[in-house]
Amino acid sequence: MSSANDLRRFALSLPDAAERPHFDRASFRVDAPKGKIFATMPADGATANLMLSRDEQDMLCAAEPSIFAPVPNKWGEKGATIMTLAKADAATLQSALTMAWRRAHPKP
Repeated sequence: MSSANDLRRFALSLPDAAERPHFDRASFRVDAPKGKIFATMPADGATANLMLSRDEQDMLCAAEPSIFAPVPNKWGEKGATIMTLAKADAATLQSALTMAWRRAHPKP
């Protein structure tokens, strides 16, 4: 079982990660050069939206449908995926956040 604090702690431990407001949500982004968002979290901290590829989204939603679901709008069609934090163990949280971070982080 993961929490908003677990997500925040792990997201900010990733290289070049920073937290900034994004409308009514906290956003976690790569702080170089374009500041691309890899995850957002609403104020209640119950879920997070991860910016994944469609292939990653399909894989996670098929493997763990009680934890992951596409965002129900055009963003979901682009890979934005809802993660229910209370249903995710630490390994699942870290793996999914790392996938999202890799897509946002510039290649070396």
